Amino acid sequence: MLHTIGSHGPTYYNRYPAAFRKFTPTCDTNEIQGCTREQLTNTYDNTILYVDYVVDKAIKLLQSKQDKFTTSLVYLSDHGESLGEDGVYLHVLPYSIAPDTQKHVPMALWLSRRLPAALRYFAHCLQQRAQKENYSQDNLFSTLLGLLGVSTREYQAADDILTPCREAG
Repeated sequence: MLHTIGSHGPTYYNRYPAAFRKFTPTCDTNEIQGCTREQLTNTYDNTILYVDYVVDKAIKLLQSKQDKFTTSLVYLSDHGESLGEDGVYLHVLPYSIAPDTQKHVPMALWLSRRLPAALRYFAHCLQQRAQKENYSQDNLFSTLLGLLGVSTREYQAADDILTPCREAG
């Protein structure tokens, strides 16, 4: 488990090193309501750039170990952020009225080439499906249960992103 702290506001400017300040001008305060939309978006985008770098380094580390270990990586945020759309900021609204940008966040799944043969075909199938489908943290629980072969009544095949790949294989 790796917690990147990621893109949590309102201190977006504290979430990346200076070398990742690529999008400017930035919002260098936690009083984000005083920043322009451009500054806030740029600062948030810098956090995404840095998280992308960290995840890339983690995948490369796992790839370097896959001759000895079966590795994989799942990356997702616990929620999305609002950057002033419709006057909404951060991620503080109750789920029932929160915008989709706060509730449905992307999920990345990297699978080792050393996966057991029974699971290896998932990689190709998932690459094809990822071009057409949108997956999010809503899919995590059942996908992990399915990947690990855990049998429980809480498992929902419709939420397991590997279900169509299993059926095709």
